Amino acid sequence: MLEVTVIDDPAAAEVSLDPVRSKLLAALAVPGSATTLATQVGLSRQKVNYHLRALERHGLIELVEERRKGNVTERVMQATAASYVISPTALADVAPDPGRAPDQLSARWLLALAARLVREVGDLIAGAAAARQRLATYAIDSEIRFATAADRAAFAEELGTAVKALVAKYHAENAPGGRGHRLVVALHPTLKKATGKEG
Repeated sequence: MLEVTVIDDPAAAEVSLDPVRSKLLAALAVPGSATTLATQVGLSRQKVNYHLRALERHGLIELVEERRKGNVTERVMQATAASYVISPTALADVAPDPGRAPDQLSARWLLALAARLVREVGDLIAGAAAARQRLATYAIDSEIRFATAADRAAFAEELGTAVKALVAKYHAENAPGGRGHRLVVALHPTLKKATGKEG
């Protein structure tokens, strides 16, 4: 089972968003059958089987084993991933385009960048898996607490200058055999925690 996978097919996205099927996906982080799942979700075995077939048809769950119990064959299923991300590709006609209104200070532009990141990395993962190759990526995730808004602005300016210098140093426009990479740097407030204090 994968840790996380991207759903880019609109029909699969629709199936995964159904509340019952979403619960089944979560329960199937460990293998289970329609019989064992029925009690967990409060549905009949037949209804659970109906939902499982829909999930299986769209590649969200897979068969682990079949067990014979008298005249019945019990199918044991498992989710194909522990968690799922729906790609903007699933809503291609209305997917955000960061090229439409680039604004470094806009939260909505940051959201469009994040959506593009999900779409592109999801496509790269699928391509690498099909080619049975590793995908070279790198990410930094950190938190910083600024004393003042002026400090935040100064940090953003210094960070931008440092990143531009690194890009200028390593960017090789015409290098034979080189490969382009996308670099996204984001800074946004942390969400407030349950205590009501900002993180």
